[in-house]
Amino acid sequence: MIQTKFVVVVGGVISGVGKGVTTASLGKIIQEYGYRTTLIKVDPYLNYDAGTMRPTMHGEVWVTKDGGEIDQDLGTYERFMDLDIPKHNNITTGQIYKTVIDRERRGEYDGQDVKFIPHIPDEIIRRIKLAADGYEVAIIEIGGTVGDYENKPFLFAVRALERQLGKGHVAYVLVVYLPVPEHIGEMKTKPAQQAVKLLNEEGISPDFIVCRSKYAIDDQRKRIIELYANVESDCVIAAPDIETIYQIPLDLEDAGIGKKVLSRIGLEPKREPDWSRWQQLVNVIKAPKETLRVAIVGKYLATGDYTLVDSYVSIQQALIHACAANELGLSISWIDASALQTLDGCAQGLEVYDGIIVPGGFGQTGVEGKINTIACARKKNIPYLGLCYGMQLAAVEFARNVCGLQGAHTTEVDPETLYPIIDILAVQKQLLEQGNFGGSMRLGAYKATLKKGSAVYAWYNQAQWLGEDATVAERHRHRYEVNPLFVPVLEKAGLVFSGYHERVDGTKLMEFLELPNHPFFIATQAHPEFTSRFGKPNPLFHGFVMACKKRKDTLAQASCGVDVNPALFQAAVPLETLAS
Repeated sequence: MIQTKFVVVVGGVISGVGKGVTTASLGKIIQEYGYRTTLIKVDPYLNYDAGTMRPTMHGEVWVTKDGGEIDQDLGTYERFMDLDIPKHNNITTGQIYKTVIDRERRGEYDGQDVKFIPHIPDEIIRRIKLAADGYEVAIIEIGGTVGDYENKPFLFAVRALERQLGKGHVAYVLVVYLPVPEHIGEMKTKPAQQAVKLLNEEGISPDFIVCRSKYAIDDQRKRIIELYANVESDCVIAAPDIETIYQIPLDLEDAGIGKKVLSRIGLEPKREPDWSRWQQLVNVIKAPKETLRVAIVGKYLATGDYTLVDSYVSIQQALIHACAANELGLSISWIDASALQTLDGCAQGLEVYDGIIVPGGFGQTGVEGKINTIACARKKNIPYLGLCYGMQLAAVEFARNVCGLQGAHTTEVDPETLYPIIDILAVQKQLLEQGNFGGSMRLGAYKATLKKGSAVYAWYNQAQWLGEDATVAERHRHRYEVNPLFVPVLEKAGLVFSGYHERVDGTKLMEFLELPNHPFFIATQAHPEFTSRFGKPNPLFHGFVMACKKRKDTLAQASCGVDVNPALFQAAVPLETLAS
């Protein structure tokens, strides 16, 4: 039986300080030393999961392979670790209390008083051990900051876990922020000292302190933290702002944190890490030879006076993966769909980009702007990748402007439309009528059978991602589907549905669509951004980036006075597709 070792990551001073990336980086480092490692995220909110949260409030909702709707940090974990992390690796306060109360209602406590101690910590520890089962090292990130009331049950639980296992089985990493106030111009350690004090009040002393700041911590301030926290100086780790999050594991390794953490939990390295490929990709991101301009037209961008790109963080990262793998840089323009209410306005604003993405979303806000965007990409031969809602609205746009079905729409926006191109399934309607919004979606990985000869098939086949019988599994999070009644109408007009999922009742749900005479016009009902990894880009994002580069290179030739053959655009699709 494996005796799992644990590393607990907590944060101080402010939220958003970088605990998630630090946790992912530590996981990657320990994995590179040869240990089977998993990562666990604790979210202290009372929500059962992130499924009902608005992205502008809490960032992107990450979808696991097994259908969990999770905090976006699990996405960072998967991208760094190249692992499919299950939904039970996300623990929320809501899950804990619901489980304990449900047990009490079923009489499983044999008439005992059900109290915070021991029942709540016991349930937390049970879930941590479940998530860690079979792994040699488990890293637990506790959300929020030290001192939050919401954190106390979890800090109490990990301390109890340490008592059960012994001091040598648990290490603590505190991530703090060191501000540099502009009016002073000096790095301040007092907030970090307060974070250490608050953690000590919970009976926990940090073994390592990761110091986030605009600049690297100097020796003087390092000594102050060392004395105040009673940790060795080489366990106070500088983590200044960097150009790319993928630099962080390299920087932490330069500080020797991997071997130090292993030593702290009584382990020796099994092998020496090889960071050469990782470093190569980081170098490309930091100093690309050529940069692509991509427009992401979405709705979850505004939060007060600020713009929140965290709503689409996985798309951003998937593009970075594909660009880095092809030695390209990336410049993203985040465009609010509500600002693109006319087709002429779209054309004037979007033709400067090498490619366009319309991501997922819910509701009617910005829908007409997205449809105008899709029409512009289709008519102007701009590479287009539609994700989830971006596929549904691509079907609507084609129905309206190519098939002549005026007023065609999704019933999510227009329940009375004469042409419900996108509609909801009967079984999902029943769940919604019962008020069960959290259980009414198609969630997690679903297999799709791909059409041979299509561009979608070619890109997945080229990347060797296809399973048996030309199938591929991508993750989903949606309620509405392409209405099977309109599939023949759309196909007759030239739209190709290049993949479908077949339900047990024989209903075929359209998963991919494309336009065969377009440089790159592909949309999917899935979220392929959730399966992209650093060093292993998703095939659709790879194909999209290749098409963007082709457009950029061709337009550059045209601007230099070189005659451009429009057929060159067709080289943006895989060669085997052209051959077929």
